[in-house]
Amino acid sequence: MAKLECELTGNFHAILRDVEDAVLNGSSTATCEDAAEFQTGNAYCAVRVYERYSALGGNRVSLNLTLLEADGRIWLCAVTSGGSQAMFFKLNTFGEEAFLSTIEDTVRQYMK
Repeated sequence: MAKLECELTGNFHAILRDVEDAVLNGSSTATCEDAAEFQTGNAYCAVRVYERYSALGGNRVSLNLTLLEADGRIWLCAVTSGGSQAMFFKLNTFGEEAFLSTIEDTVRQYMK
């Protein structure tokens, strides 16, 4: 597992669009498996689940993304999973870390 949590500044919808583009353009096998969006009052929440093939692990890796805006603040949580083939211990997380890295430059532009 690899994880990125941070507070961002900017337009919620622009950040979501840019991060989605970074994921899908960062890997030829990346797909959006499902999406959900919620709004109540001044709070917005977007959840995305992406998958891609990891050649290093010979399997599929997921990236779960949550973007939340509330009270004028925006938070992002991105978590990858599925890159290890080990039964009891995670020996190799290269695929997960590589998938997360597809959004790091884009997210960095919006970091506080």
